[in-house]
Amino acid sequence: MRPEPGSVAEADYADRLQTAERVRRSADVLDSRVTPMAEVTGWLVEYQRAHHFRTEPIPFHDLQRWSFEDGTGNLRHETGRFFSVEGLRTSSDLDPVDRIQPIIVQPEVGLLGILAREFDGVLHFLMQAKPEPGNVNGLQLSPTVQATRSNFDEVHRGRSTPFLDRFIQRPGRRVLVDAIQSEQADWFLHKRNRNMVVEIDSGVAEHCSFRWLTLGQIRRLLLRDDLVNMDTRSVLACLPTAHGAPGDDDEGFPAALRRSFYGETEPLHELNAITGCLTDVQALRVLRQQSVPLNQVYEDGWQRTGATIRHRSGEGFEIMAVEVTAEQREVASWTQPLLRPCSQGLMALVVRRINGALHALVAARSDVGTLNFAEFGPTVQLRSAWPRGKGNPPPYLEYVQSAAPGRVRYDAVLSEEGGRFYHARNRYTVVEAGPELPVDCPPGFRWATLGQLTELLAHGNYLNVELRTLIACAHASY
Repeated sequence: MRPEPGSVAEADYADRLQTAERVRRSADVLDSRVTPMAEVTGWLVEYQRAHHFRTEPIPFHDLQRWSFEDGTGNLRHETGRFFSVEGLRTSSDLDPVDRIQPIIVQPEVGLLGILAREFDGVLHFLMQAKPEPGNVNGLQLSPTVQATRSNFDEVHRGRSTPFLDRFIQRPGRRVLVDAIQSEQADWFLHKRNRNMVVEIDSGVAEHCSFRWLTLGQIRRLLLRDDLVNMDTRSVLACLPTAHGAPGDDDEGFPAALRRSFYGETEPLHELNAITGCLTDVQALRVLRQQSVPLNQVYEDGWQRTGATIRHRSGEGFEIMAVEVTAEQREVASWTQPLLRPCSQGLMALVVRRINGALHALVAARSDVGTLNFAEFGPTVQLRSAWPRGKGNPPPYLEYVQSAAPGRVRYDAVLSEEGGRFYHARNRYTVVEAGPELPVDCPPGFRWATLGQLTELLAHGNYLNVELRTLIACAHASY
């Protein structure tokens, strides 16, 4: 039986400052007797070897329980659940020309949940080795629970989701993080997920696909390409950071980064001036969004073949279909559509010391599927390489691309969500700027400490998923 909406009285919401202190201690613990770091790689390799998981592209006519709807051409599941591929017509004050594109429509709010428990006085987090159909390398490190509402309701007719009851049914939940956050707004229309961390006191049944790790261990794993998945990065970014942590006189970048997260530095702007920048954009920017039948995208350069829906320019993304065979998922086999980007993107966060404090330069972005007109994103957010001769590149792109190696503080290629996207990968990088980069910035950009950005993550729809990933990555840099 599902709880009624708003029935949160039985949950215990932990003190944010106390949680931040416990999170900081867990981040400083780089190994654990519960799951030694030396065993993590072997666990993942062995799990992948022992559990068969295969994804094969197929033509659209081989989709089962999915079809193009008569009249609209929308690609839907026969139940009307999960998600659909529809058309979206948009225009804005920055680009007044009407444009139509396919878009994934998933109105259900899913759940991304991580269980936490203390071992030896240190918070550990229950991580899952989970294969997804769109992952470039099979399995990645996922949250304890990563499920859509359709999964909750078992529309797939398969097994129930392990540990789901710990997040939405169990009386006396101790909630450390709870916020609804957005996902890729150029590929999804108004997509949101509930990001949660719930602490438990008792054990859970051992399972070969789950392991307890400290936050320090997980952040070390974030230094590897395509290992920690997007949903894990999103949830971990929402963990609060401590204020007034012990001082550190070290002038190196890692110490400056910690001070920026832990609130020991004087910010250039008060928090209300940062949110005010976003509010200005939300109030003044024009973004017209109109859902239209998928059939209408073919009037704007999109072409449908037996296996793809793709723009004739070859740029952007395409819609495809796959058949999946999986031993350890709720359903042993299924077919579904996926969105496949045509190239690798770049997500870059520029940071700079201002008045002795490390700040990050964020940009208010209005992507086609954004729910509230705009959210803060990275300094540079590109889904593909900027083509020569296209015109003026986005602000700060050339600065990021020409950064000396010694200024690049984090650099890894990470995968996006493999349940909806096929081999979607972006280069995530944090670049430290020197005094040659002016503090003055273009309209819509704002300097903020990393602690201020983390405070905004206690609420939804302030920071997009790309910026949340870069906040998680920045934590891995100290």
